Amino acid sequence: MKEFMFIFRGGDSRDANQSPEQMQAHMQRWMTWMDSLAKKGQLIAGQPLNKEGKVLKGTAKKVTDGPFMEGKEIVGGYLLVKVSDLKEATELAKGCPILEFDSGIVEVREIMPLPTN
Repeated sequence: MKEFMFIFRGGDSRDANQSPEQMQAHMQRWMTWMDSLAKKGQLIAGQPLNKEGKVLKGTAKKVTDGPFMEGKEIVGGYLLVKVSDLKEATELAKGCPILEFDSGIVEVREIMPLPTN
């Protein structure tokens, strides 16, 4: 089995003019999806991220407030899953509730194992 990271961008229900009830239902779909991955032994970990943060850049380690990019580019959270290959990981990602919004993006990336000595 291989490990993959799902990186979530955009698709923020708070920005989609949803009622509190719609937002609650959307969050419930997230919990149901993640629970189904956990029951199959595919979910390793995952968390949403706050919008606020700091950005460090270059050798000077310059610190700025951020990220202040267009909403669809901000990473909103991640999941780590364990599956057999990229194809299976991509199929799992298709069930992600963030894709209920046109601005929702799931980036699927394999985690490279570190060499051991």
